[in-house]
Amino acid sequence: MHFLKTYRHLFFDLDHTLWDFEANADETLRHLYVLHDLGRYGTFTVEEFIRVYSDINHALWRLYQGGKIDQRQLREVRFVRTLSKLGVPELEVPTTISKEFTDILPHKTAVFPYTYEVLDYLREKGYTLHLITNGFKDIQHIKLNASNLINYFQEVVTSECCGHLKPDARIYQHALERSGARASESLMVGDNLECDVLGACNAGLDQVYFNPEKRRHFAQTTYEISCLSELKDIL
Repeated sequence: MHFLKTYRHLFFDLDHTLWDFEANADETLRHLYVLHDLGRYGTFTVEEFIRVYSDINHALWRLYQGGKIDQRQLREVRFVRTLSKLGVPELEVPTTISKEFTDILPHKTAVFPYTYEVLDYLREKGYTLHLITNGFKDIQHIKLNASNLINYFQEVVTSECCGHLKPDARIYQHALERSGARASESLMVGDNLECDVLGACNAGLDQVYFNPEKRRHFAQTTYEISCLSELKDIL
């Protein structure tokens, strides 16, 4: 274990780590299901709409993170594919639904349990906090402001501004340069084994794997937690 190591800079992922993406997306999709009266088709429930969207969105994000599609393609395609798979004729897919989702979602405010308490604790202990996110700059800043998270972080590094996506070590190097931190005194906290754990490891940072669902895996991580409150045991 590494409990004697002294960290000064803590880097957090945002979505699925602090900001509860699934809960916020769920609420937004339920709103859109009603707004566009998708129940009129009688072939799928709101729960099926959410499930299929989630599966397709995750697959498209993997393509985006692998450089196979761009931001515009990601946003344009996901609802067309979702509703087409659910039996809605492509010409009947609402043309505004993707923009509505992007406009509404970032204003949702659900965060994981203990988010504020832990960030307050870490700040009081003297750690300097930063964010490294693959999310889009405009969207992430709306989320941070709406959920009252923005003031906790000195640097907010997005892949869009940096030009590199996690797990590319260059986004971590960029974050270290921006924050004036050394890798040896820095710790990355995130939910994604590839982007947050392997990416940080390759850049020389220790990592905390946030695994709230306690998924089984075989990755080597510096630390692993299932609740953010456990950060108090490490730091």
